[in-house]
Amino acid sequence: MENKRINGNDLIALGYEENFALGEALKINKKRLGFTREEMLLKFAEVLAAPEMYMEDEVFKPLAQALLNVDEVAKATISLKEGKQDYSIYGESQIEEGALRQMDLAMKLPVAVAGALMPDAHQGYGLPIGGVLATHHAVIPYGVGVDIGCRMALSIFDVPEEHLYAHHDFYKKVIMDHTKFGAGHGYLKHERADHAVLASRAFETNDFIRQLKDKAWTQLGSSGGGNHFVEFGVMEFKEADAELGMEKGRYVALLTHSGSRGLGATIADHYTKLAKKLCPLPYEAQNLAYMGLDTAEGQEYWLAMNLAGDYASACHEVIHDKISKALGAERLAMVENHHNFAWKELWKGEEVIVHRKGATPAGKGVLGIIPGSMATPGFLVRGKGKEEAIQSASHGAGRLMSRTKAIKTIARKDLKSMLSDHRITLIGAGLDEAPMAYKNIHEVMAAQEDLVDIIASFSPKIVRMADDGSRED
Repeated sequence: MENKRINGNDLIALGYEENFALGEALKINKKRLGFTREEMLLKFAEVLAAPEMYMEDEVFKPLAQALLNVDEVAKATISLKEGKQDYSIYGESQIEEGALRQMDLAMKLPVAVAGALMPDAHQGYGLPIGGVLATHHAVIPYGVGVDIGCRMALSIFDVPEEHLYAHHDFYKKVIMDHTKFGAGHGYLKHERADHAVLASRAFETNDFIRQLKDKAWTQLGSSGGGNHFVEFGVMEFKEADAELGMEKGRYVALLTHSGSRGLGATIADHYTKLAKKLCPLPYEAQNLAYMGLDTAEGQEYWLAMNLAGDYASACHEVIHDKISKALGAERLAMVENHHNFAWKELWKGEEVIVHRKGATPAGKGVLGIIPGSMATPGFLVRGKGKEEAIQSASHGAGRLMSRTKAIKTIARKDLKSMLSDHRITLIGAGLDEAPMAYKNIHEVMAAQEDLVDIIASFSPKIVRMADDGSRED
């Protein structure tokens, strides 16, 4: 066990407390300095016992400084609310303990007004994925998430289901010719699309945002990695939907899932670091650092977040337009919704900032798309505007196991067998995106019957994902 990585629990066992000194120790541990595990633990114990002896040490000086300044840091730290704060939970039996702890902590923020946890919830950074948090006049970059404005977009075509099966290779070629995947990947100059979002004045917010414009143009219309996808499938309306203008039937449809690519990831990283400097929360809550919307920094982030959201929407528009033209088919309807965002909304008559990190807006009458997995159905839904859920619903099935666990425990032959049974063609994707790595979408939907009405279902048939093992940008 000598090579096992030292973790926070090991350091706590030595006598470290859960504060910023613990964070400094973990940073040093990541550097792998040539010590054995036991030697490193001994060093950490020595620094803890006599930090003043290490104030000139090249490696351990930051830890020594943190240990000697613990009391001063504590005095400057913003206090959290005491005791457990109430919030709504949907499908609690399906939610891991780590996500519940993260939501408990988020509700203790002094700016927190209300919260809710969706049935697809699982642990993330800061706010759990599937977490909804309303705050008073403050925005939390990690409450929005790294992939700002990540969204679903659905195009339903005037094409019968049989055409997809009869011309399978044509549809597969259309997806291959008009999509691009992989974290960091983009288009060459002669391949790039154009879109009005590139002329947005928000790119002139400051030098930091301005220098991201070329990257945004390069990646416009691409999908990144991780759980992002472009897929053809069959949309079934068991009843006509007059509001959407759809007749009862089964149609070929295009469903996409991706976000703001490198633009959003860079914005998230920059403003999270800035928020942590400006908002000194206790160590365990540092990823929930927030900025007031009455500050210059908060306004900068708000503009940048909205730009990233507009850009994510533009990426989907480019993909859907390219594929629609390649099909030469009439589009009967298009539905789009996003998550990983913050909105100004009214809640119990008060204007609040609603963070939906991996949660779908579900205001009364609002349309949304909740996908399952590559081998299970997704659903077109209409929100019921449930106040207790802060007018939200799940954004998918939610992970049942971590990416690492999925890769270690799921056999490729089992994935191939499942895809074959469902007549699904998969292009790309790793075992970490196998359907078995996700919760049962039917159980998730059953847990939120009070939040949304199901309008139609979508069954994937040709699925494209990143094939390079990359995560979302």
